[in-house]
Amino acid sequence: MAIPFVREIDFEYGKVEQVSPLLRRVIANNPGPFTYVGTGVYIVGKGEVAVIDPGPHQEEHFEALKAALEGETVKCVLVSHGHSDHSPLAKPLAEWAGCKVYAKGCGEPTAKGELGSEDDPGFAPDVCIGDGDVFEGPGWTLETIETPGHTTNHLCFALKEENACLTGDHIMGWSTTIVAPPDGHMADYFRSLDKIEERDFDILWPTHGSPIEGAAFVKEFIGEYRQHRQNREDGVIAMMKEGETSIPNMVKAMYVGLEERLFPAACMSLLGHMVKLIDEGRVTCDTDAPLVQSSFRLVEVTV
Repeated sequence: MAIPFVREIDFEYGKVEQVSPLLRRVIANNPGPFTYVGTGVYIVGKGEVAVIDPGPHQEEHFEALKAALEGETVKCVLVSHGHSDHSPLAKPLAEWAGCKVYAKGCGEPTAKGELGSEDDPGFAPDVCIGDGDVFEGPGWTLETIETPGHTTNHLCFALKEENACLTGDHIMGWSTTIVAPPDGHMADYFRSLDKIEERDFDILWPTHGSPIEGAAFVKEFIGEYRQHRQNREDGVIAMMKEGETSIPNMVKAMYVGLEERLFPAACMSLLGHMVKLIDEGRVTCDTDAPLVQSSFRLVEVTV
């Protein structure tokens, strides 16, 4: 089976669109290999609202959000994680609106800069939040769900009234998610997938791309998302059993037809799997800290 990706999306940059009874979305003009068509900023509620993942600090995008929020009270700005396509506009928007920024923290430095994207190193929330923290407004309730994996500080937000989850980069409809060490952690990512699946949401709203709709499809999608990762791990182990020790060589063999610009990202994803296998005592490497350039070997099991 393959992941049943949802890649169709009808939108216009800067235009506010009512995508559900309680959600409006404005998409920033920052398309790319990690952002798809751009960052989708969600406005929750009417009159008194929450804004989730304000996106990049682009003046045109900022003005579009101001226009979408005209005459309303922004109670809070919520950020799923501190990457340059999610968090830079959070503080300017909150200052304009007269509210605070809420997130889990700034996370750890990652290798995303090497992959054509960047962290937002200056990002820090006004208030740190975690599992079970609730934000409310007229007719809407958001619950914070900690979902480490893509980053250590990643959060999702459950919209109670629509049995929906705003998933940030944790689960995306158009592509798989990069889990790049040291900030990304593959074992945490598996556990966070389980955590969202157990909630039985009817719809998932990722920051990039279209929603994953319908309870049965959501469960199927998460299952295939997880299986994709497990297949990668199984492939890594199979290649090491054949004597391969190099991540770049594994990527060339496993990612047939991969665009050259995505090669570093694929290497970082396999490094994420290697870190998990090392933590489990199943693999060892020849450097103090595992790197893409390290040499990896299976741990021999003696009976």
